[in-house]
Amino acid sequence: MALVWIVFLQTLRHDFVNFDDNKYIYENAQVSRGLSFQGIAWAFTHVHSENWHPLTTITHMLDCQLYGLRAGGHHFTNIVLHSVAVVLLFLVLQQMTGGPSSPRDESVSPRRPDWTGNIWRSAFVAALFAIHPMRVESVAWIAARKDLLSGVFFMLTLLAYVRYTRAPSVSRYVLLAILFACGLMSKPMLVTLPFVLLLLDYWPLDRSRRSEVRDQKPEAGFKRQSWINLILEKTPLFALSAASCAVTILAQRPTISSLAGLPLPWRVGNAIVTTVNYVGQLIWPANLAVLYPHPRGEQSGWLISGAAFAIVAITVLAVFFRKKYPYLLVGWLWYVGMLVPVLGLVQVGLQGHADRYTYLPHIGILIALTWGVADLTERWRQRELILKGSAATAIVILTACSYRQATYWRDSISLWAHTLAVTSNNDTAHLCMAEALLQRGRLDEAIVHSQAAIAIRPENAGAYGRVPVVLSDKQAQSAVAYWENRLKSSGLDTDAHNNLGVVLVQSGDPRGAIAQWEASLAIKPNDGNAQNNLAWVLATYPDATIRNGNRAVELAEKAAALPGGQDPIVLRTLAAAYAETGQFSRAIETAEHAAELATARQNPSLAETLQNEIALYRANTPHREIPKRQ
Repeated sequence: MALVWIVFLQTLRHDFVNFDDNKYIYENAQVSRGLSFQGIAWAFTHVHSENWHPLTTITHMLDCQLYGLRAGGHHFTNIVLHSVAVVLLFLVLQQMTGGPSSPRDESVSPRRPDWTGNIWRSAFVAALFAIHPMRVESVAWIAARKDLLSGVFFMLTLLAYVRYTRAPSVSRYVLLAILFACGLMSKPMLVTLPFVLLLLDYWPLDRSRRSEVRDQKPEAGFKRQSWINLILEKTPLFALSAASCAVTILAQRPTISSLAGLPLPWRVGNAIVTTVNYVGQLIWPANLAVLYPHPRGEQSGWLISGAAFAIVAITVLAVFFRKKYPYLLVGWLWYVGMLVPVLGLVQVGLQGHADRYTYLPHIGILIALTWGVADLTERWRQRELILKGSAATAIVILTACSYRQATYWRDSISLWAHTLAVTSNNDTAHLCMAEALLQRGRLDEAIVHSQAAIAIRPENAGAYGRVPVVLSDKQAQSAVAYWENRLKSSGLDTDAHNNLGVVLVQSGDPRGAIAQWEASLAIKPNDGNAQNNLAWVLATYPDATIRNGNRAVELAEKAAALPGGQDPIVLRTLAAAYAETGQFSRAIETAEHAAELATARQNPSLAETLQNEIALYRANTPHREIPKRQ
């Protein structure tokens, strides 16, 4: 546990980042107001950021209750949860493997187990899990809380399962099911946990009647069961997994449908390569990033074929050696099985793969490698000295690498600068960097990054309403064509309507833009982006035939009342709408509040812009603006 704090103590001084932390915490009014009965009810009855994970949401509410929006307190909770998960992993492994140090060790009596050997192996796996650089994303990123909380419940479920297998009872099974349900309500990635329990039935619990594990003997009074009975035993758990899958698909439907442009062959190819890449990153964790762009079918056939061959070869070898080294098969299938929900076969998000997805799957590989190395070196001279020296060296090196990786998470600009340095063609990283720079008032640099994102993928034009976008005619035409094609394939895509509206108004077609935002509001009346965009144009466009002050006030007030609506951008729109209807005193008051928020959020450029507009309102003059063109 000390290693965890050595690596992650620095995050107590880190800030929030502008990648999901805003949606999960500091721009979410339901969460940021703290813990309450109403908030708990909301967490269980509402989808949060295209996910239903009420227990995770409640922990964020509790953090806001205890620490407010001071990021250090939220980071502290993440460190504590990861520390608990590490300790529980050690206990799980020690209890499950508390027999002979290996099934092949005939010199050790089953009645006198070599506890020391298994304690060291369990401790080494837990140490690597604690401080491997690929764990940094889950711990240093506040929005990745769901990995840590689900990890704690995952370990508790395994402990409850071990306790149940040794003395089965209804009460113990109910406890097991409750812990599993809590894990699913923390992060639905745990849907494959019943499959992991079946693997543990094979090794190290050895619950199958047809055991193939050489020399492994059951405890006195222990009765093995058929595989059919073992599967049937887990039927309630599989039912919980099925229910979680259904809820997750419903919650993530907007994101899934918005990425329908990724054909199945692209997704399958990327999943195959990703499975092998994660193993490579476990062994050589270099160039780690918060977001790796999806290759979108650009991977070569040779790369995909080679990765597929590697997966098949490892699986065949694990099956072949299953009697002698059962942990190889269990560890490998643990890894692959837990990865299935996040391999992108049903794509959710913009990433090709992500470090956080390996938080629990990598444990399977660590078990296989640790137990395998210990057995293969059994006859070495000075074995204990070599293994302990190698383990200590690996832990020291990985701790240093993780400490450095965690430094990149100190703020948004540092995070995205590192991401852009280690990835290529990362349009999302450019957009997020542009937003972070804009928040700091570095407008010229923000425009450079937004233009870079558009150069990589023209459809990014309009995708981020807060980022300054300056379009050339060619870029505007490409972006319009893209979003129009998206709408043809999915007429209910509010993101496509919103983004097409932004591009159209930038292209000099405000009426076309208004039609798109009205269409978005017809589908989703509380779409804050559409409300704000439409209100801005109706309040500030120079053409009097376009403006509609009363409608602008109505829309802007609704946008300001939504979660996250107390944002300086939204309040700027509301002030402009008040000015258009002649309510200059309210416009001044609202704009001054927006300027205060912009200053507090370290956005001096926006604060200066608002001060200029306040001067107009003091002179009883509404603001007028035409979107810039190149």
